[in-house]
Amino acid sequence: MTRTWHVSTVTDAARARIATARLAAAHGVTAVERTRLVTALTAHLRQCLTKGGEWRLGVEATACPGESGLFVVEVASVANRTTDARLPWRVTAPFPADGGGSGAEHVGDDPETLAEALFSADEDAAVLLEKLDEQEQLVAFHREELHQTNQGVLALHAELDAAGRAQRELFAAEQKAHAEAERARGRLTFLADASAALTASLNHDAIVRLLPGLLVPRYARTVDVWLFGDGDDERAGDHRSRAHPAAAVLAARRGRPQYAADHPGDLPGVDDQPPSALEPGRPKLCIPLMTRGAPLGVLTLSPPEARWDADDAVMLIELTRRASIALENARRFEHNRDIAETLQRALLTDLPTTPGLHLAARYLPATHGLNIGGDWYDAFRQPDGSLITVIGDVTGHGLHAAVMMSQLRTALRAYAVDGGSPGELLTHLHTFLHHLQPDLYATAVIARFHPDDPTLTWAAAGHPPPVLRTPDGQVHTLDAKPGAMLGIPLRQVIGDHTVPLPPGSTLALYTDGLVERRAQGIDPGIGRLATALAAFEPTDLDRDLEGSADRLLQPLLHDSEHDDDVCLLLCHIHSDAARIREAAHSGTRA
Repeated sequence: MTRTWHVSTVTDAARARIATARLAAAHGVTAVERTRLVTALTAHLRQCLTKGGEWRLGVEATACPGESGLFVVEVASVANRTTDARLPWRVTAPFPADGGGSGAEHVGDDPETLAEALFSADEDAAVLLEKLDEQEQLVAFHREELHQTNQGVLALHAELDAAGRAQRELFAAEQKAHAEAERARGRLTFLADASAALTASLNHDAIVRLLPGLLVPRYARTVDVWLFGDGDDERAGDHRSRAHPAAAVLAARRGRPQYAADHPGDLPGVDDQPPSALEPGRPKLCIPLMTRGAPLGVLTLSPPEARWDADDAVMLIELTRRASIALENARRFEHNRDIAETLQRALLTDLPTTPGLHLAARYLPATHGLNIGGDWYDAFRQPDGSLITVIGDVTGHGLHAAVMMSQLRTALRAYAVDGGSPGELLTHLHTFLHHLQPDLYATAVIARFHPDDPTLTWAAAGHPPPVLRTPDGQVHTLDAKPGAMLGIPLRQVIGDHTVPLPPGSTLALYTDGLVERRAQGIDPGIGRLATALAAFEPTDLDRDLEGSADRLLQPLLHDSEHDDDVCLLLCHIHSDAARIREAAHSGTRA
């Protein structure tokens, strides 16, 4: 369908506009599209009238069956002037497939027709405005929805940010708690290890030397141990301290830790003091080494960094308390050890002097524990001029064993006054010990030398066998049928044994501490003793028996640590014993 109008006046333009609007409505063009089309056409026709001349307005509606159509409005100049030689102006609008095709083709010039057309145009405008209002409401609705959505998104972001911040804070707190737990575990582990190291030693000076090595550099930059109470007993590791901070003096007097610095320490259980005049720029923590009686001294520390935290200070105070206990135990042990050694040596008598027969004895207390035990040696003369030498070992260790050793020694001397061979004397000691102390046992070897008899008589009761070196350098182990231990609940008679004893012979009596080692037993030790004894020259034994005893012990105790006491008694017949005895008798008669 095609319609055409010629427009040269305003009336022509109005009629064409009205007709176009009616045709658009007849074809089903929507009011919105119709209003857009008519409005655009009106504006263009106004421009055409302003230019003047005659214009052709054509309307064409094309559609295929069953498909939507296109309503096309085209305006072109009739005169086709050169200035207007351009493409026609065109506007289009869609219409539905079932849109009609009839409409008013002629519009009259009367005012009534024009007014009706004007009202019709206003109706389309009203529909458009209504549509615009709906769109505005819809836009306002969506704007409100968008605003609410934005508010929700902002709130969600705020919640997520708060949750993230809380999670970060929780993670930081967890990390801090984990680090603090690790530090606490480290402090407890250090305290346990340091306490074990301190209590493992009973050497007073070793404990003092150990403290700096434990604390530097982890918990202290410097360590000074000030000890007092026993004269010039003032130590600090391997150097002596002369001047001490005033806070250390206060710590000793008050029995409380003191912190000397130009700032408060805020340490639990510690009093704050002004900085030390000795080192004003370095804080000092002075902790008294307290015991149940009186303070032993003061431990003065400087921090490894700027200052200590409270937990480190508590740990250091506890470590100092344990060090105090270790030092007090070491002092008591050393005091008791000195008493025990004095008692032990007082019980070991001086060896008698016999012409032609030299004696040398050595006693070495055990390197572990209280240095007193039941090992003993003795030598004394019998009424017939014989020389009795004895070495023994009472089971056990400590003061009780030493007391029993003293009683056995006294009993042996009492029995020997009436004479008797070594076997008889051991038999008496066995009966004596069994009735005196049923639960205590002893071992012993007794050897008898007679100046007019070149024979050695000996007897053993559960003791390591004597070792005899003959003048030719041969060494013999005297292990012929020994008796059982003294004091066991068994009736026994211990027999005597004899062996030739030419001049130049050396008899070695010893306790098991010299030859026995836990991992090897006793036989290898006896073999080492025999080898060492065989290595001496006869002149060495004649000239210096004391030095020979020292040289004999050296290879046997090369490990320097032994779990048991060691006793050694060397009995040497001089190579020229007859001449020496004769000279001694001549001097006596003179």
